[in-house]
Amino acid sequence: MTIYDFQARSIDGELVDLSIYRGKTLLVVNTASKCAYSRQFAGLQKLYEDYHEQGFEILAFPCNQFNGKEPGSNAEVRNDCESHFGISFPLFQKTDVRGPDAHPLFQYVTRQAPFQGFDTSTPEGDKMYRFLQEKYPDIYEGDGVKWNFSKFLINRQGLVAARYECTTDPSDLAPEVRALLERR
Repeated sequence: MTIYDFQARSIDGELVDLSIYRGKTLLVVNTASKCAYSRQFAGLQKLYEDYHEQGFEILAFPCNQFNGKEPGSNAEVRNDCESHFGISFPLFQKTDVRGPDAHPLFQYVTRQAPFQGFDTSTPEGDKMYRFLQEKYPDIYEGDGVKWNFSKFLINRQGLVAARYECTTDPSDLAPEVRALLERR
């Protein structure tokens, strides 16, 4: 099984067979435009602009599961992401990314790349670790997505190559994206 075995609805409601991305390096990310981590949209857009022509795509899945940080309709989400954040990469419909109603794509990627914890040697990682332990210990448990802007890097064969938590800035992914793009 690979990511190409899944389908998802675009932000406009069209069913997208993810096999259309066969042969590309992908970054699957759950987003929320009202989240403090929404500052990462700028870094995601830069990654997209820097590597899109070489076969890199970002697939963004808005999610309202973490503190209600994506409350709007799909049309409102699209407007916010395009007009406020200037993103031009593919957006999909609002999606559950954890729990019993999680989209099968996110069930797959979290099985392929289990949660490894936050890097508590960094202030951001320590803060997120403490926040979830204190406020949402049930979210911290297991391998499910932990928060908005969790990122899954997918190689050209459609397999999960790496998982990055919300505390990882998109610019930190550039070396791995380049390396995957260079592999055929």
